[in-house]
Amino acid sequence: MVYGIQAAQSVLLTEVGRTLEEPIALKKTHERLSRNLMRPELEGLLQRNVLRLAAGRIENDTLLIIDPSDLAKKYAKKMEYLGTVRDGSAHDLANGYWTLHVIGAQLDSQAIVPLYQRLWSCQAPGFVSENEEILRAVDAVQAHAGRRGIWVIDRGGDRINLFGPLLDRGARFLVRLIGNRDVLYKGQRMLAAHAAAHCRCPYRHVVTRMQDGQEKTFELRFGYCTVRLPGREEPLSLLVIHGFGQQPLMLLTNVQLSNSFRSLWRMVRRYLKRWAIEDTIRYIKTCYELEDVRVLTYQSLRNLMVLLLAVMYFAACVLDTHARLRVMARYVERAAKRVFGIPDFKYYALADGLRALFARSPGFVRPRIHKNTSPQLHLFPPGPT
Repeated sequence: MVYGIQAAQSVLLTEVGRTLEEPIALKKTHERLSRNLMRPELEGLLQRNVLRLAAGRIENDTLLIIDPSDLAKKYAKKMEYLGTVRDGSAHDLANGYWTLHVIGAQLDSQAIVPLYQRLWSCQAPGFVSENEEILRAVDAVQAHAGRRGIWVIDRGGDRINLFGPLLDRGARFLVRLIGNRDVLYKGQRMLAAHAAAHCRCPYRHVVTRMQDGQEKTFELRFGYCTVRLPGREEPLSLLVIHGFGQQPLMLLTNVQLSNSFRSLWRMVRRYLKRWAIEDTIRYIKTCYELEDVRVLTYQSLRNLMVLLLAVMYFAACVLDTHARLRVMARYVERAAKRVFGIPDFKYYALADGLRALFARSPGFVRPRIHKNTSPQLHLFPPGPT
């Protein structure tokens, strides 16, 4: 499945089956793939193994970016436990499922580390809440990486039912507030927006961001103040940034800050890095035709999500880890034959290049066999048993 998804650039089982070119009818290949995708233990096993491989890449300051998204199936009727989601592309309600992605990233690097992917439906038995899904992801990553990393969540993370558990887990976080969150500022309870109005913002910086295909310049002013959450004793920092819109951008963090430009600007950049991860989610959906998925059972959908995580991990991490595979990655990028070269977000080109290489040797990878060497090509190097 990992080979087939990458070779076909699709999660459609018929396309995956065609790339395998097995000496049996395509119908039989499709039936076997469908049957094995319904195995309930597959999701947890693959997710744990990807995290085991990825844990060594998570450093103390690695950004662990949480991104809830949607998988819209506008015309689907028979897929199991279909719910109602807000289609982020069409900005409308549609049938579909919710998804959760955790991507690791370093502040000064374009590299990403796909860590976690999960699909869920509000209609499925056992579903509790989106908060529980987010905390499940935090627990899964912490089980392998401990308390390393900083969790970055956009405005959807502004929930008291998340702040308390994150603090209890010893997780460091950077969460965008929407303004109506109560905080304690200088001993007084008030809205975060009111606390932000009292915050001095002595530092300035100019940034440029691509917006609707055009560069747009923003002159930012920022500063911070110390606050607490009602019912909690931990001191937190409220980072206030003016310049992105009429209302200030407010970020709540338990990462220690100092009143210096360098310290505060580094924290602002950590949040801005989260915007770059939108390319990753777009990459998942477009490169592998995720929104065209047609398996009918809920368990198969969840298993496909974690198989796609393994595909992404190979393209994003394994190809860049080993010396020989780094050479292969350069051939892969060339095989993509991009008219305008390799963009900053190179994973589109890697996916295209892998597909082109696999198309030249369909069915399976045929390595050159030398004496005393194994003919098997491991997409994922073996780890401890």
